[in-house]
Amino acid sequence: MNVASDVPMNNTLEQLNYVTLFSQLPDSFYQQVIPTPLLRPKLVHANTDVARLLNLDINELQRDKFTQLFSGNTLLNNMAPLAMKYAGHQFGIYNPALGDGRGLLLAQVKSDNGVIWDLHLKGAGKTPYSRQGDGRAVLRSSIREYLCSEAMHHLGIATTRALCLVDSEEPVWRERLETGAALVRVSESHIRFGHFEYLYHSNQHHLLPVLADAVIAQHYPHLVNEPEPYLALFKQVISTTATLIAQWQGIGFCHGVMNTDNMSILGQTFDYGPFAFLDSYQADYVCNHSDYEGRYAFNRQADIAQWNLSALGYALTPLISNQSLNDALAEFEPQLVHQYRSLLQSKLGFSEHQEQDGDLIRTLFNLLAANQVDYTCFFRRLANTVGPEQMYDLFEDQRGFSEWFDRYMLRLSQDSMPASTRKLSMLSHNPKYILRNHLAQAAIEQAEQGDYNEIARLFALLQHPFDEQMEHHQYSQPPAKGTQQRPLSCSS
Repeated sequence: MNVASDVPMNNTLEQLNYVTLFSQLPDSFYQQVIPTPLLRPKLVHANTDVARLLNLDINELQRDKFTQLFSGNTLLNNMAPLAMKYAGHQFGIYNPALGDGRGLLLAQVKSDNGVIWDLHLKGAGKTPYSRQGDGRAVLRSSIREYLCSEAMHHLGIATTRALCLVDSEEPVWRERLETGAALVRVSESHIRFGHFEYLYHSNQHHLLPVLADAVIAQHYPHLVNEPEPYLALFKQVISTTATLIAQWQGIGFCHGVMNTDNMSILGQTFDYGPFAFLDSYQADYVCNHSDYEGRYAFNRQADIAQWNLSALGYALTPLISNQSLNDALAEFEPQLVHQYRSLLQSKLGFSEHQEQDGDLIRTLFNLLAANQVDYTCFFRRLANTVGPEQMYDLFEDQRGFSEWFDRYMLRLSQDSMPASTRKLSMLSHNPKYILRNHLAQAAIEQAEQGDYNEIARLFALLQHPFDEQMEHHQYSQPPAKGTQQRPLSCSS
């Protein structure tokens, strides 16, 4: 078993401050379900940073009780697991039959600083909302979520995290026979856009203010005294979502399944399935091989987020006037553009926006696409580059890049930021390390043979994505030509 830190904590599993906020909602929101045990579970890795959030003693991570608890083999006396009921639009089509189909809200824990954390056991077996599924998660997809959620957190992007990852000998069939696994997803909330859609489309409109009041009270208490608190909540969700999508675009992250049931009411990256970080820059890259029409392509994520927000707004029409909803939605695009522009300025080393920046950036992205340049490597190397010839190896069109670089250097000469400050700023906004698919796949293949060491290495590496870490430089390299951008399935 690998543990990510050695800082002692205070509480045992039994001593954590368990609360039951969500289960106090009406029973339309959930059904209580006991997890189905995984066969012969084995702890793969535990995240002591997340344990710290819960005020959990790290020695607890080594207890057999810890592994048994988070593989569904036992429960504590004060736990009453439940499966949430929600609905949502999947690939633009409303589906009323959704809910926690392979996961359970195992418990909620209140930390010493007053934050309430959901512990969600993903891969817990069948629930009333599993439909035709087996309710299981496989090791492959669980590794990807465990590593990527931690990577996103350390990139400064709002996300769920994970407490631990558990392997087993449980046979599970996907495209092939695999082993079942469990992931404990940790977040301040698992409420999605789809929760509100469920109440609206099932004509339970009287419960919309109940849910909205619960969200405001727990997560946005500063909105309680607003003249129109529900409108203020919607505006808050618009703002956090705009920031999130701008960050995805800036870092080159593709979610892959931006259904409304995968959109967090807190504006967090939620439900990691067929995600990917860009390797070579391709604006219309689609990482989900089930997305035949490219609905969730990289360059459509902003439009889809706005579409999803409009679906949420429609569900809130019993609480908010149409005009107010439309006025609020109109603020999404300018907020996102402002956030994205600010991120690109930081990536390029500009201290302020100038009129010519738009054309300079468009020309750059056209060059990256035409030359199939690795997105992350380009921006990281740009911070250390003093002449275009230092980056000629990335471009077939060296003349085109050289012309762009001359324009870029002229733009820098007009900027007030000192060169030494600029370099440090760019290095702090352009990561050296991301969870590339080929890195995750290598860890998966080794783990499927019983070797979890690569998971531990990647986990530690991705906690410091902006550091040089020269001993791990090979992890910063793009995949070999011809192996980039492999599409992934929803079971990924």
